Amino acid sequence: MRRFLPDEALASAALFLMTLIPLVEMAVRPLFGKGIDNAPLLVQHLGLILAMFGALLAERGGHLTSLGNSLGSARDPRVRAAAGLFAHAAAALLCGLLGAASWAFVASELDAGRELAYGLPVWTVQAAMPLGFLLLGMRLGARCAPAGLARPLVGASLAGLGFLLARHFDGSTLSFAPFAVALLAALLAGAPIFAVLGGLALGLFWSEGQPLASVPLSHYQITVNPSLPALPLFTLAGLVFARSGAAGRLGTLFTACFGGGATGSAVAAAVLCSCFTAFTGGSGVTILALGGLLLPLLRDAGLPERRGISLVTSASALGVLLAPSVPLIMVAIIARVPINTMFLAGLLPALVMVLCLLLVGGYLRSTPRAGAPVAAPSAGVPPGVGLRAAIWAARWEILAPVVAIGALASGIATPTESAALTAAYALFTQAVLHREVDATLLRRCLADCAQVIGGVMLILGMALGLTNYLVDAGIPDAAVDWVQATLPNKFAFLVALNLFLFVAGALMEIYAAIVVLVPLLLPVAVSYDIDPVHFGVIFLAVMEMGFLCPPAGMNIFFASAMFARPIREVAVSVLPALLAIFLGALIIAWVPWLATGLPALFALH
Repeated sequence: MRRFLPDEALASAALFLMTLIPLVEMAVRPLFGKGIDNAPLLVQHLGLILAMFGALLAERGGHLTSLGNSLGSARDPRVRAAAGLFAHAAAALLCGLLGAASWAFVASELDAGRELAYGLPVWTVQAAMPLGFLLLGMRLGARCAPAGLARPLVGASLAGLGFLLARHFDGSTLSFAPFAVALLAALLAGAPIFAVLGGLALGLFWSEGQPLASVPLSHYQITVNPSLPALPLFTLAGLVFARSGAAGRLGTLFTACFGGGATGSAVAAAVLCSCFTAFTGGSGVTILALGGLLLPLLRDAGLPERRGISLVTSASALGVLLAPSVPLIMVAIIARVPINTMFLAGLLPALVMVLCLLLVGGYLRSTPRAGAPVAAPSAGVPPGVGLRAAIWAARWEILAPVVAIGALASGIATPTESAALTAAYALFTQAVLHREVDATLLRRCLADCAQVIGGVMLILGMALGLTNYLVDAGIPDAAVDWVQATLPNKFAFLVALNLFLFVAGALMEIYAAIVVLVPLLLPVAVSYDIDPVHFGVIFLAVMEMGFLCPPAGMNIFFASAMFARPIREVAVSVLPALLAIFLGALIIAWVPWLATGLPALFALH
């Protein structure tokens, strides 16, 4: 087994402790009347360490999100090389700027003397921000130089230059226009989105002569949000299920439940992909985990291969409305809605989206190949006995949503404790009961989770810094006045909202879209008497289309790689699904009860 590198060790240790501390807290609190001192704060600040060192892991693995189809993917090798050089150099400088701004924030906390727990000063954990940004800048800058001693020197020089520039000009008023042009060029060249968003926020605060520490303050605030530790913990649970044999057992169960003909297999695939995405936190993970299992099943049942690829690709986007999906939790946090309320609010809309996909998308029609036998409705699974056997084999996986949602809905666990319980349940069932997760695979799950969360948290933190500036500048209030003067009624606004979010979903990564757009659009929606819960569900329903639209539609790229098909072919195959999902989003927008009915029934909203 290869040795742990420092970033992987720190990120994995933080994630492990984030799982362990809530479990210990749940166990000892009933016995002794109190648990670990400031346990929630400890877990929240471990999330900051996970975010920063997970981002370093993501950079090492080449998983920091950038603009799709940028100049970095141009056909001309000279253009690619020049774009890569500029993108990495700009990102390194921006990381240096963010490192300096973060240090200014940490320095302001030194005098406060606040303690986290057991005598540990808060600033010692906050110091992970400037350290993380500077290390990121050094690594990104090192990619500008050939292999050898020049790489660390170039990386340190670029990150250090950015640090010194920010320290020198902090508090000054600088023109925003040149900064905006440079940032646009960096984005088009392929610089990571977090660096461009952070740079944009810094440039706006700079143009007003305001302290640059406002940007890392926003990153810190969202990273230590009380509900945010649920994100990595649910993601870890999903990755454990995805990397074990859970996918195969669930596939067998759903096939046995819905039958193995063309109709049953299509329904089983759509429901399974949706549920799996809710747990894994990424539709791309679902395509990779289930694609090889489901495509042969659909093909043998009578669906043409192209339609099968389309179904798996599009159905994997529908899980964001189901608990415990990461985007669903994010919308609840940003919109200040209880997480358990959003969990209930997404159930009926998710069902509507799956039905629209199957019926409008045409996936229930079978057109068997000439001479090819069509599987019998049972697909080799004997009725009754086969179903019972499939249920028994997947019994532990079936109970996972009960553990996740039941602990939260019953009130015995907070969102973080519920997520930790789910992660521990996934590890116990797959490692101990099924014996499919060993130490090597567990390490891989921890590292992959840290990469995903680290990359996402950087985008969220920088996007929130930008959003806070826009809110302080009164942009939401101006938007409310303008929209109300332009759109005469609620229904006109809903149509415009759906169209706008469709375009935004195609151009923006979903987590950045949530943090940037929800605070701006929610006041406008409320002004039209749209419930915040209903708005959040509409937002996510339309954003599901963004997974299927280039350049941000990553499902197309995952499916192209998984099924060895050209990107153009996959993109064309999902066009019926896009129409179906858009129709489903309109139904959800026009029937508020679909989102608010269950929360009202359970008196949660």
